Amino acid sequence: MESASVFSSGQAPEFIFFSPSHLIWIGLLIVMILGLYAARKRIRSRRALRLGVRFGLLGFLLISEATLNVWYWTQGAWNVRHTLPLELCSITLLLSIIMLWSRSRWLYEVLFFAGIGGALQAILTPNLGYGYPHFRFFQFFIAHSLIILAPLYMTWIEQYRPTWKSIGKTMLFLNGLALIIGLLNYVIGANYMFLLRKPDTPSILDMLGPYPYYLLAEEGIALLIFIVMYGVFFALTDRIKGRSQEAAKL
Repeated sequence: MESASVFSSGQAPEFIFFSPSHLIWIGLLIVMILGLYAARKRIRSRRALRLGVRFGLLGFLLISEATLNVWYWTQGAWNVRHTLPLELCSITLLLSIIMLWSRSRWLYEVLFFAGIGGALQAILTPNLGYGYPHFRFFQFFIAHSLIILAPLYMTWIEQYRPTWKSIGKTMLFLNGLALIIGLLNYVIGANYMFLLRKPDTPSILDMLGPYPYYLLAEEGIALLIFIVMYGVFFALTDRIKGRSQEAAKL
């Protein structure tokens, strides 16, 4: 492939679902998550290391969003109907930057569920028209991986944690956001957050029925995913720890 085509919006390799490059990135994400978890105590105990990881995540999130918009402009692809940062993952990316900077607990509660859940779904079923080794392939997967790693950092290193009420807060946030974005879609003729129609590329939405029923199905699936996430990350681990402590006292 010519070097120019790595950045060209009109000359790019096709993205293929679960191709070797797609599977490799999924594997890399798993390694990054496990690595962050394994190093959590060491990072937590050293202030310089903790700040380095925190602001490193923040910096890479900024670079990711900035380079995407530079690419849009240089390729003549910037368009108010398609390239504003109004998709769910774009919004959670920007909020992740604010969360890491301010260490906001409210944002953390929302991003733990909406950020991880949305970005993970995007990585597994990307709405992406550019395959490896195109710039957009790397930008897409790096950005979404960072969206997942940011709240995990806050969980494992800063020791934040959501509650069951956080799931309700997240659902309210998502529905309020959908209302605002839906009105904006109507005004400018856009389809941000796929509120008016499904994406052109295959996605999980294809299994959820026609418009508007897939939007209702999304609500139920999101709620179920958030409950499972809380159960696995916190409720189950708390129970296991409780039993271990009881056994140790015997």
